[in-house]
Amino acid sequence: MRYKLTLSLLLFFIGAFTLIAYRSDDELFGAILKKMEAYNVSHEQEKVHLHLDKPYYAIGDDIWFKAYVINAQTSKPSTISNILYVELINEKDSIKAQLKIPLIQGITAGDFKLAESFSEGNYRIRAYTRWMQNAGTEFFFDKTIKVGNSWSNKVFTSTSYQYSKAEASDAVKATIKFADKDGNPYVNGEVSYEVQLSNRSILKGKEITNAQGEVAVNFNNTQPAIYKSGKILTTLTLPDKKKVTKEVIIKATSSAIDVQFFPEGGNLVENIPAKVGIKITNSDGLGENAEGIIVDNAGQEIVKFDVSHFGLGNLIVNPEPGKTYTAKIKFKDGSEGSYNLPKAITDGYGLSVKNNENDIQVRIMLSKNMVGKGELKLVAQHNGNVYLTTQSNSSKQVISTVIQKKDLPSGILQLTLFSAENQPVCERLVFVRSSIGQISTALSTDKSEYNRKEKVSVVLSGLVNSNPIQGSFSVSVTNASAVKPDELNESNILTSLLLTSDIAGYVEKPNYYFLQDDVTTRSNLDNLMLTQGWRRFLWKNIIAGSIPNSVFSAEKSLQIGGIVTDLGGKKPIPNTSVSLYSTVGTFFGVDTLTDANGRFTFDNITFPDSTKFVVQAKNLKGKKNTIIKMDVVSGQLVTRNKNTGDITVNTNEALNLYLKQSENYFNELVKSGRLEKSIALKEVTIEQKKQRVTVSANLNGAGNADAILTADQMKNCITFTQCLQGLGGMMMRNGVPGLARFGGAPMQIVFDGMYVEAEFLNNINPSDVESVEVLKTIGYTSLYGTRGGAGVLVVTTKRGSGFVSSSSMVVPGIVTYTPKGYSIGRAFYAPKYEPNEPVPGLDLRSTIYWNPFIATNDNGKASFSFYNSGEPGTYRIVAEGIDANGNLAHHVYTYTVK
Repeated sequence: MRYKLTLSLLLFFIGAFTLIAYRSDDELFGAILKKMEAYNVSHEQEKVHLHLDKPYYAIGDDIWFKAYVINAQTSKPSTISNILYVELINEKDSIKAQLKIPLIQGITAGDFKLAESFSEGNYRIRAYTRWMQNAGTEFFFDKTIKVGNSWSNKVFTSTSYQYSKAEASDAVKATIKFADKDGNPYVNGEVSYEVQLSNRSILKGKEITNAQGEVAVNFNNTQPAIYKSGKILTTLTLPDKKKVTKEVIIKATSSAIDVQFFPEGGNLVENIPAKVGIKITNSDGLGENAEGIIVDNAGQEIVKFDVSHFGLGNLIVNPEPGKTYTAKIKFKDGSEGSYNLPKAITDGYGLSVKNNENDIQVRIMLSKNMVGKGELKLVAQHNGNVYLTTQSNSSKQVISTVIQKKDLPSGILQLTLFSAENQPVCERLVFVRSSIGQISTALSTDKSEYNRKEKVSVVLSGLVNSNPIQGSFSVSVTNASAVKPDELNESNILTSLLLTSDIAGYVEKPNYYFLQDDVTTRSNLDNLMLTQGWRRFLWKNIIAGSIPNSVFSAEKSLQIGGIVTDLGGKKPIPNTSVSLYSTVGTFFGVDTLTDANGRFTFDNITFPDSTKFVVQAKNLKGKKNTIIKMDVVSGQLVTRNKNTGDITVNTNEALNLYLKQSENYFNELVKSGRLEKSIALKEVTIEQKKQRVTVSANLNGAGNADAILTADQMKNCITFTQCLQGLGGMMMRNGVPGLARFGGAPMQIVFDGMYVEAEFLNNINPSDVESVEVLKTIGYTSLYGTRGGAGVLVVTTKRGSGFVSSSSMVVPGIVTYTPKGYSIGRAFYAPKYEPNEPVPGLDLRSTIYWNPFIATNDNGKASFSFYNSGEPGTYRIVAEGIDANGNLAHHVYTYTVK
């Protein structure tokens, strides 16, 4: 929950420096706060967190996830959106899979199958609602995961880089090693390669691998300011003459180090001592530790500093008038560099914050010329909720106060200082660690040590302020011996919803800041707050009223809509009947009328993905001389991966131990006959004759029919039914197709995968048809059951393979349409072993148990059970959850299997 604090809980007065509460008669500042409140009402924001079953995967694995979507202002499960999009994005920034799943009170779950068609590499899982698109992609959940491939992979690459300078360009030497899964090098293999920087080809060549299976690829980046990264496309010819293509990531073309300085509050001001945050990042996107000194323009040493945590640190400097300052930094490789600090402004304000265990000490400092210039205001807000507004006379140069943390919620507190002119002049982020908003979670098992394949019974309990809560939890169990956790780099419900969702840029090892609450951790977390930018809103935009209108509406349900016009496509037709029907399991049909603008909408419908619909419209006279234009929902563009520090060049090498476990797992599935067809097909060579039809909804497969009519054969047909006469013994009686062998009984017509009536045929333009297939023998009609008793006519249009939008369909009054529907989730399978009976075979599962829907009862408890795998080790249970008030839970529990 979120609590707005009274002034008495927040402030006490120090010496002669008195802060007084904001006065209601200050209309200008009151108007700003009202604009803020109005902004929160009109621009509610959502945050997403995905709990994944494990931190990395192999080809053939399933990615299981549960989604938690909260309202950023209330921190409660969101009711703004009822639909969530979850995407799997590859290294080319292309969407490999997209799920559209329903949200119920901010909760949902799903999964991705990493089919054999996927390649190893760095994938991203991105999640967002349509409403979140208004705020921009930087607010999406976006996590990088490593995916390796061992079982179906013959060639493994390992790459190292050396960088140097060649005049104005970056010179790069990439040494690529090719080996089999056992580490044996491919010697004397021909490798052709192409170097691409930002998708621009800069070099092609061929090399022969040496005795270590290596080739060296040397190239120059002549435009380092433009081209920052890329890839090397390699093709290795194996001893059996087969060719294998591998992509090698180029994360950077130089070893350049980026150094940035962030004065606390925003600016350095002459004669005002200030803390300056330092952020040092290497070419891999990770923090680089270093040490150095600050010197003034006369070469006088001012202060020493040390950057020893993920490239983050700070120093204190008191800028003197007319002086400039330089940081001389020595890096861990022995190299050195000089970097200028921001130049100090002559007059202004300073905002100094000390984040203690129980309180936040705030000091406001004014340069002499700012004294007596009116009253200053300090605002503290968290996720759009204003917790403190104070006003102070500027008669003194230093104003101090203390904010008690005991009643503040966990997360980022934004402190903003406003001038007498009501302009924001200083800003500072502070992270508050609080018991408010946290569920005290406990897990217990019936034993502390188990045997392999033994049943484990677990009790989960949740309390808030010692009171039991009813919450929704997700639980993952893995064998830490097979899936080694990286606790520091773990993203969980706390790191996502309290930290990374509210600040700009990449956060290295986010869970580090939540594992301990000691002086060192708080200091390092404060350095992160100094150097990362707030990104939820800008005060200056709120003050100016320049808040953009929301382009995307919050999705409450699946919708199908469009507009009906005359045949010319220009004049909308109002009050006309529109029908929507489909055959998904059973027949589905619904009717509506167009509005005054010719628009129609079918709302509150539910259908699975890939469902094909037929939309039909008739004008007021009952004729079909209309054109239907379906609404086209544009997809979300894929931005570049911001989490560069999590990208691994040698994915398979990084996952070496896990991939061996994965290979053993799949080999065991093959032996037991439990391997899914998508993987088993790799061992089968299938001979297929060439098909005259490549795409259709024929249940027997495209082209498997007794008679076929192709687009080329229909060029001279005036009407579509003219083309059908005589095809495969078919006759037309009153516009109804039938086969002589069935006495002319009406055939079942399948139009772009939809069962339709014979009247559809009269409105089809022959030039729109890709193919016609006639099914009449039992070998082809049996799959259609009783529908195929008199034969089946399969008609596929030239748009029948896509079904994304039918806005260009020219058949009057009718379109086929396949919008994005709900993805159907799968159930997690875990074996059940009977007690006191021998258990044959090996069980090498890496994810032992996954359950995204565990609910605690009135007593705040829930119980569940599962069976261990056949491997010993330390088993790790990770539970995450949320209650109706937005309190969050994250808990890790381990036990031993011998």
